[in-house]
Parts: sequence; C-alpha cells; structure tokens
Amino acid sequence: MRSWRWFLSRVMRLFLRWFRLCPQRGRRKRPSRLRDLWNYGTVLLKSLYYNVLTNSDTALDCVFEPIYWLVDNMTRWFGVVFVSLVIALTSSVVIIVYLCVLPIIFSTYPVLWILWHLCYGHWNLLMLVYHYYKATTTCPGFSPQEKSDIPTVTICKKCIVPKPARTHHCSICNRCILKMDHHCPWLNNCVGQFNHRYFFSFCLFMTMACIYCSISAKDMFLDAYSAIESGRYLDAHSQGEVVPGAGLIYISFSQQSSYQTPPPAFTRQERMVHKSLVYLWVLTSSVAVALGGLTLWHAILITRGETSVERHINHKERRRLRLKGKVFRNPYHHGKINNWKIFFGVEKQSDWLTRVLLPSSHLPHGDGLTWDGPAHKSNTMAI
Repeated sequence: MRSWRWFLSRVMRLFLRWFRLCPQRGRRKRPSRLRDLWNYGTVLLKSLYYNVLTNSDTALDCVFEPIYWLVDNMTRWFGVVFVSLVIALTSSVVIIVYLCVLPIIFSTYPVLWILWHLCYGHWNLLMLVYHYYKATTTCPGFSPQEKSDIPTVTICKKCIVPKPARTHHCSICNRCILKMDHHCPWLNNCVGQFNHRYFFSFCLFMTMACIYCSISAKDMFLDAYSAIESGRYLDAHSQGEVVPGAGLIYISFSQQSSYQTPPPAFTRQERMVHKSLVYLWVLTSSVAVALGGLTLWHAILITRGETSVERHINHKERRRLRLKGKVFRNPYHHGKINNWKIFFGVEKQSDWLTRVLLPSSHLPHGDGLTWDGPAHKSNTMAI
C-alpha cells in the first residue's frame, strides 16, 4: 500500500512534466509546444486501448456494446417465450385440423384421398415434432476449454481459448460453438455441428406442413370466408347499417324482404368453425411464405458447403482476393451432392429413407473439431 507522499510526488512530477511542455519564451514556439502536448496526451490515451488490430469496426463494436448486451439478454430471456409460441401455434393448427378439417374430409372425400391425407398428414406431423424436439434439446457442440492437441486457427477474444476451424463465439450462449450457423430464438438454442440437421429438417417439414394445410384447406377457407361475409351482410341488413363494399344502404329489413332473400343463419358452433378455418389458412399460408424463404436460403448455403456465418466471411474474402486478381475457393465445398450427403449423414442409398425421410438420431459427419478440407495453421493469432 503506497503512502500519500508517493502519490503527491507522482502528481508533482506529472505537473512539472506538463509545465516543461508549456511555452516559456515568446509566442513563436507556442504552436509546437501545444502540438507536443496534444501528441503526448494522444499517446497516453491510445496506450490504454490501442493495438495493431484496432480499426473502425472495433471502435463501432465498442460504441454499440451496450446495445448488443441488451439484445443478447432479451433474446436469452425471451427464448422460452418464442418456444412456447411455436408450440402454441402448432398445437392450435393441429387441433383445428382434427376438429374441423378431418370431419369435412371424411364426409366429402373419396376413400383414397382420405387415406392419403391420414398417412401424409401424420407422417409430416411426426417428422415436424421430432426434429423440433431434437433441435431444441440437442447440444450444438462446444469448443474445448482446456489445452489439447486439436488443430486451431485462432483464439477467441471472449473466451481467450483456442478455436478450431469453423468455430465461432455466441454472445447469447456465451460459449464457442462448433460449426456455428446462428443462434435461433425460436429454438432457444444455438444451431451448430450436432443439431444443424435437426434445425433444417424442422424448417423443411414445417414448410411442407404449412403448404399442405394451405392447399388442402383452400376450398374450405373460401367457403368459410363467404359464410362469414354473408353473416356480416345479414347482421347489417337487419340493423339498417352500411355494409362496406356492398354498395347498398339497407334502411330496414321489412322494406327489403319483398325482393331480397336473406342469407341462411349459422349457429354459434358453425361460426366458430368458419373463423377457425380462416385462421388456419391465413396462419399456414403466412408461415409457408416466410419460413419457406428461410428454408430455401439455408438449402442454398448447404449446397455451397457454408454456414450463415461463413457466408459473410467468405463474401469478404472473395471480394478481397478478387482485388488481387485471385479466386477464392471454399475449402469445405465437396460438391453439391456430396455436401448434402455429408450434411444428412448419408453413407448408402438406403440412408435417404432411414436417415432423411424417417426419424433418426444418428450423429453428423465428423466431430466438429477437425475437418478434411482446410489446412490448419500451426500458429494461432489473436483476433
């Protein structure tokens, strides 16, 4: 513990050093003295944070760090809400299908179409539920925290541990994720080496289920929508109100009863069925469009042998090498078909049935620590 005399001498020494830098003789040397004082203060300031890798991106990261912290914590806490929302919406669609859609199918469709809907619908539901459960509960894979002989390409600036190839730090999970793609709030989990297949399969089967429901319930939706509109038409007609879009003003029901036939009245249960069918079609159609675009995007990345993070990194690297007259080649690209085989873990033809079209918990290709494609660096560089 230093005494107050040491602090006093330190302050006096700094004061004398500043006094020597101040102008003493005339006004002609003042600019240079002020410049020296400014340069000295700049050096002192930069010595607190500056290193050879400091750039504008690092400065922006420091400025926006509080915003990143807020978003990360909100995503971490709201992950449970998003998962509950997925379960609630999916359950509501399943309940409407069983209570409203299937009875109509049983009463109006031929036997072959009934068997088709029963088989395909339950298979799609099984695959959807299974892959969503596996995607949310499977660990994506973490980088080892202790020293090992595993080849590494860099050092994580957050964890301060070596990172294997294709490993990135997730600020929400606060861990380095093997072959990280992104953090999905709808799963409340990171998408990495060991659950990437489950995530994509869930997106694929959810999109297929929404398209299936949207197409199958299209005629039911049109009939239900017409029934709802006719119900509004009848209510406005009996009350003498203006019906938007009808182009007519109804003064009273008795004046128009001589030439206007009122639409049939529906029971409360029938109106509930109509509204449920409209809700089913609007929800599944919206999700099919939104999630279908996301699924298509991830399919393109899988075809290229990239993840979402690597897509941005490879784009910058491709542009940098293009300026030098060179061509960038993705070291993890093994061909379009081979990329899909590696992603799904297909080793023989029968695996397309047992591992892709049926629920399967087989492990992915590789351990996420070493890769066949890239040449690992022998020394690591901190970034």
